[in-house]
Amino acid sequence: MNKVALITGITGQDGSYLAELLLEKGYEVWGVLRRNSSPQNQTYRIDHIFKQLNLVYGDLTDASSLVNIINNCKPDEVYNLAAQSHVRISFDIPVFTGQVAGLGTLNLLEAIRQINPKIKMYQASSSEMFGNSIDADGYQRETTPLIPVSPYGCAKVYSYNICNNYKNSYNMFISNGILFNHESPRRGINFVTNKVVKEAVDIKKGIKNTLPMGNLTATRDWGHAKDYVKAMWMMLQHDVPDNFVCATGTSHSVKDLIEYVFAKLDMNYEEYVTQDEKFLRPEELTDLKGDSTKLRNTLGWTPTYTFESMLDEMIDFWL
Repeated sequence: MNKVALITGITGQDGSYLAELLLEKGYEVWGVLRRNSSPQNQTYRIDHIFKQLNLVYGDLTDASSLVNIINNCKPDEVYNLAAQSHVRISFDIPVFTGQVAGLGTLNLLEAIRQINPKIKMYQASSSEMFGNSIDADGYQRETTPLIPVSPYGCAKVYSYNICNNYKNSYNMFISNGILFNHESPRRGINFVTNKVVKEAVDIKKGIKNTLPMGNLTATRDWGHAKDYVKAMWMMLQHDVPDNFVCATGTSHSVKDLIEYVFAKLDMNYEEYVTQDEKFLRPEELTDLKGDSTKLRNTLGWTPTYTFESMLDEMIDFWL
């Protein structure tokens, strides 16, 4: 019997790469779709594997839909990747962000607990949970205090803690992956990496003249989503549930990102980049750099992409 996996957020960047990985490993893959008033482009990231998937409508905020889905597909593993995941936008819609990224996780946990508590669950936790809390050596790891600085980060802390609570209270297999920023050509174009790459290419082609940006000094630990979904799968193959930081261990500033992309396109970024206050956060997260020693030593995970090779792939895609 092939394993059955259920992915919430299957139409997102991570969900699409994870679905590909699980299909390659022989899984029967189910995915949860939210009803969308404009469905034409909703599944574009998974259209190439559409016929191999079992897609069902549901929503993390609708507990009954989750119960029905889990009853029908009877998964061995559940990967909870669904969320309102844009940090800046979480300040604009904080209640919705909390309902989906926070209470939505509780709805899913309850559905699993009531139907079959032996189902393994992966929870997509985030480096945004740390906020500006940094250990003395400049890194963030599993033991770093969680002091988030955005509604999104706060919602993710709730999910992280409620997952640990259910794991300990009901002896459930629930692992939190504390993933640092991960990108790809499939990243939404309102996220900084794909925004920079796409608009730089547009400038190169003469389609646009400027690139408006927010904070250029913030640093992030950027990896590739394809590497990070492999870590998700590895966490659920481990013999015990646990929490793991997934990161490259190297950080770059937004300015570094811009300089690299424009240089690859033979342009001077200073001629095109402007600053727009609407892209600044009310409370800024300045530095993120993850220590994934535990993940590497325990599960043998290693990234295959570098910061540069990741951006090269994204540039080639938009060109």
